Order: sequence, then structure tokens, then C-alpha cells
Amino acid sequence: MRALLPDESGAVDRDGVSIGYDVYGDADAPAIVLLPTWAIADAMHWKAQIPVLARRFRVITVDGRGTRRSDGPAEAAGYTLQQHADDVLAVLDATGTAHAAIAGVSIGGVLACLLAAVSPDRVTGAILIAPALWSLSPADPPRQVYSFVDVEADRDGWATYNQHVWRNDLPSFAEFFWGRIFSEPHSTKQIEDGVGWTLATGAETLVSTQFAAEPIFDDADRTAALLRSIRCPVLVVQGSDDEISPPRRSEIAAELTRADLLVLEGGGHCPQARDPIRVNQAILAFLDRVTPAADRRPVRTTWTRGLARPPRVLYLSSPIGLGHARRDLAIARGLRQLRPDVELDWLAQAPVTTFLGAAAERIHSASDHLASESAHLQSEAHEHDLNAFQAIRRMDEILVANFSVFQDVVDSGAYDLVVGDEAWDVDHFWHENPELKRSAFVWMTDFVGWLPAPGTDEREAALTADYNAEMIAHVERFGRQRDRSIFIGDREDIVPQSFGPGLPDIGEWTSRHFEFSGYVSGFEPPDHAEARARLGYPVDVPVVIVTVGGSGVGRALLTRIIAAFPAMRRQISDLRLMVVAGPRIDPSSLPGHDGIEIVGYLDDLPTHLAACDAAIVQGGLTTTMELVACRRPFLYFPLGQHFEQQLHVRHRLDRYRAGSCLDFATSTPDSIADALVSALATPVDYRAVGTDGAMRAARSIAEIL
Repeated sequence: MRALLPDESGAVDRDGVSIGYDVYGDADAPAIVLLPTWAIADAMHWKAQIPVLARRFRVITVDGRGTRRSDGPAEAAGYTLQQHADDVLAVLDATGTAHAAIAGVSIGGVLACLLAAVSPDRVTGAILIAPALWSLSPADPPRQVYSFVDVEADRDGWATYNQHVWRNDLPSFAEFFWGRIFSEPHSTKQIEDGVGWTLATGAETLVSTQFAAEPIFDDADRTAALLRSIRCPVLVVQGSDDEISPPRRSEIAAELTRADLLVLEGGGHCPQARDPIRVNQAILAFLDRVTPAADRRPVRTTWTRGLARPPRVLYLSSPIGLGHARRDLAIARGLRQLRPDVELDWLAQAPVTTFLGAAAERIHSASDHLASESAHLQSEAHEHDLNAFQAIRRMDEILVANFSVFQDVVDSGAYDLVVGDEAWDVDHFWHENPELKRSAFVWMTDFVGWLPAPGTDEREAALTADYNAEMIAHVERFGRQRDRSIFIGDREDIVPQSFGPGLPDIGEWTSRHFEFSGYVSGFEPPDHAEARARLGYPVDVPVVIVTVGGSGVGRALLTRIIAAFPAMRRQISDLRLMVVAGPRIDPSSLPGHDGIEIVGYLDDLPTHLAACDAAIVQGGLTTTMELVACRRPFLYFPLGQHFEQQLHVRHRLDRYRAGSCLDFATSTPDSIADALVSALATPVDYRAVGTDGAMRAARSIAEIL
């Protein structure tokens, strides 16, 4: 799912070649054009920049020839830099853009040089990221020893930069080449994206691009003369470990264009994708400098002297399910008891904002700019299946966008403390960019360790281990980024596994780096009979609650349980079923039966859980632990491939001796009915759930504040 969709999409025709483009942001804002690069990547190589820049600028992306929605000419002459430059100018005309800043990566950086030199009236500033100005400095020797046109005996490494390999085995080249582009450790997602872009373009287009004559850049003197002719401000960004275009090229280009030069030590060839936060900040600072005065918008800021400020807390509550919000509200209320003078703002997304608003909490206005993580996870689900790890990996664009919103809030809000309940974006990018941390930070989570879900393959195991290794390296190297880490649970709730081959035991490592608050239920479990009377439940009729939490990932389970209701009624003739669709599933879209009540969002769902005779739920931690706290029997169906529900949550529930775990794929109406009858007939013998978790967490946070 995209973090931001275009406000306008279109295409221009140039001599029978259709060139696609997208426009984002306010039509009256200053413009920046994110240029196409070599056809090996489409315009989505800018995905980490688009939503961030579009909050302040009009962003235009152009689909390069042969990528996405642009035609791919059959002849090599259709892929010259001049053709690409003319495409960009045509898009500027089509979108009514008189002038704009431009940015390009690699070949796109060369294109930016050409546009800035030959169309100075249209370009207000140029950003060159790892510009592949090949005549300015020689490439590394290994690239020069293989022929592009001849059949090579060697099929590895740079020998894959060959037209025959591309036509016969493009994936092998793509995997090698993108591995060189992203020379930084822990770049699996960026490499995966790049391979996907390459395969989408196809071999024939890529081969054609290699035969496109480029007379403008055929020698160093001609290139240097062109660069000296550029008169607009220029920013050059270059990774020191670029294995595709030697850093010396950027140094020379910066000298010839009188440009600012940003060197990213340890960075590779596409830092806009691998180090998006730092690159975005550099782009924004450059745009602020080069934006014409007439286009600039006035900015109002307020600064309050330090001793005149009350203690201020920014609280981030995960939007993935409402359980985080309930426990976070309980912790926040505990913090206010300990520190009545504290001012607390929430940066959150729907449906969390609805819940907090009903509790009269103050929600920061920047919350409106956050892209929906919950909607993304819903888009990744299929039936009762959600590969949570891969879904979060594919949420990278959204996480960059949301972190940028958060960082703007922190930079301008003078907060003493940030509390992040599984705020993955903040934790990751503050460790990646430690200089951005401006306040104390408390990190909270109810699981530690990415793990391959049962049934996934060796690649998944390698990827989760790589993510764990990066997290461990972050924490060990920058220990003060998390001023305090709080595990919502007990030491025994941690799964008895390692982070991966050669990595520490999860329990041992977590014990060294976390405090344990005990579980935070977020509510005081009411007496069963009292809750039943309060809600008007019948005394002698069994009532079963079916709920899937606050996300939309649950329709399949609700439908399956409704379909099993006749089988349940055959064994329990007077059974009543209350199906809670939650805030994201339309109750009217679910089939009904006599004896079934289908409702939407229930603000007092915990009371209903306390009042029911039994419940049928997903395998999420919050709802299942609420049932444990209320001592109600329940069936739970962990989502397929969901490592947290399948492993972390199930381990915890087993420790509490709670619930009956069922497999969605193999459960039939009769087997579900049998399991429900058994659960109703089996006395509850759960381990007791602590009731002081919220105050324990609040006291720990107050110490940091």
C-alpha cells in the first residue's frame, strides 16, 4: 500500500511515445521534479521521498521510457538522455509548471545536469545523487574486463552485465547488480525492490538502453564544459562506498558546478532508498534555499523559555489493533497520577484517535498527516492469513513518511519525553540517525524478536535473523537511544528461542536490555455476574462473543464462525452469538441468522468479554489476555503466517494455561462446535493476571521524565 496516492496522473505523447507522470501535493506549492533514472528502476525508486516532500511541495514524478506507464521505443535512439530531457520538459508543460527544482539519481543525476545546463529558465535548482558522469572518472576495473555484446563463459559477478545474460537469466543479473547498488549491510528490502523493478522493465528495454548513443557525454572535456555552464544552485549527494559510480565523479561534479557536496560515509549508490531520512532532510534544506522568494510561504514559530515550560510528553500508540490504545491510556493516566503537571499529546492514527477522543485525550493535529498502518496490514491479508513480518517489511514507504511527520513534531514541539508503544519507525530511524533524537525516549513492546512463522521457508528465517541482527547492533551501539525499554509482560512471557543463527538467546538478551512491567490489561476486570447484569444479558441463556479486534483483518474468521452457528445450535439449542465487527468491518456486510446479533465497534468490549460465557477470537494478544484476566473460556485462531500470533502470543497463553488454539484452515463447523462445547464444560484454571502493570510502567516512565 502506498503512503500517498497521486493527486493527478496523466501522460504526454512525444512522437508516438506516451510518457506517464504523477503529481502530488498542493497545486500552488513550489514544484520539484523527481527525474527518471536508468530503466532498471521505475519512478518508485523515489517512494521514500514522495510523501515527505509532498507535504510542502508540489512533487512531479516522470515514468522513464520503458518503465511503468511509459512506452518503450523499439529503437535504441529512443532512449538517449536528450529524449528523456525532452520528456521531462513536455511533462512540465502538460502540468503547467513554469519552473521547478529537479533531482536525479545515477543516470537521473546526469539527466539533471543536462536539463539544468540547456533549460536554465525552467530549473531553479538541481540535486545530483550519485551522478553517473562516467567520463569524469574511470569505473572499477572488474566492470571493464567483460564484454556486453559477446557471450561470456563466466556467468557470475560483473560478467552478468551482458545482453545474453539479460535475455536468458535477468534475475541473476538483477540480484547481483542491486546487491552492488546497496552495498550497505541489512539492505534486503531495498535489493528486493530493485530486483522487482528490473524484472518489471524486462530485458529488451534494458538492452536497448545500452546502445543509445550519448554524444554529449563522450569525453571528460565536453562533460566538464557542460557542468561549468550550469548556473542554478546544485547539491551533490554521494555515498563513500558506492560500488557503481566512483565517489570521485561526484567530487569533480561538485567542483565544476560550485555545488554543495554531502558525502554519506558508508553509503552506497542509492542513498535516497537506503538512507531516506538523511537524504530527505538534505533535499528539504536545499529546496528551502533555492525556492524563489515569490513562492515561499511564511512560517510562524513559537519558542518558550525552558523554565517556563511544563513537562511535555508525546505518546505514540500503535494503530495495529485497539489493545495498544487501551493499555497506553491506562499508563498515561497512571503517569498523570504521579506527575499531575505533565502535558501529554498523542500522535496516533484511526481507529486509535477515535478511542482517545472519546476519552477526552489531546490528539496532536499532525496525526492527520499520518499514513494508515492498519489499512496497510488489512491490504496485505488474504482470508485468515497475514504474513506480519513481510507486511511490515512492505510498509517501509509508510514508515518513512510517518517518521518524518513525527520528527517535525519533535523538532518543533519541545517535548521532554517520547513514549513509543511499538513505534517501529521512531525506534529504527532514531537508531539509524542518532543525531535526530531531541528528547528522552521510552520504548515499549509486548514481544521481542522477529521470527519465521511456522510453514515459512529458509529465506524467511534468514530475513528475520537479518532484521534481528540489525536491531541488536543498533541497541548495542547506541544504547542511549532507548532511555528505557519496557516489556509489557513478565520474563517468562518471552519465547524460548534465539534471534537466529549466531545471535543471542531472546530471553537472555531481553532481560539485559528491558524492564518488565507485567501485563497491562488497560481495564479492571469486572465481576462476571455484575457485568452480565449491567449489560442486560439473560441469566440462563449462554452467550458467546465473537470478535477480531480493531483491524479489518478478520472478516474471514467472522464469516467462518457465523457459518458454524447452525452446528453450534445443534449442540446448544438456546445459544446466542454476538458478533463484533469492530470499527473497520461493516456489520451489514456479514451474513446473519436467527440467534446472532451483529454489531460494530463496542467501546465497552472488555465488559462484554467479562459478561460472556465464552468467546471466539483471533490470536491477538490484547483480546486473548483480556479474556484471561476476565477468566472466560475461549477459542482462538492465530492468523496464518502471523509470527507474533503463532509463536509469541501462543507461548504466553500456554504459560497462562488459557484458551484452546484452533487451526483456521482445518476447522470445520462441527469441529468448531465441538471445541466450543468442550471449552464451556471445562473449568477455567488460568494463571492470575497482574493488575498493577499500568502503574509499574507509569512509574518507570516517570523516572525518565
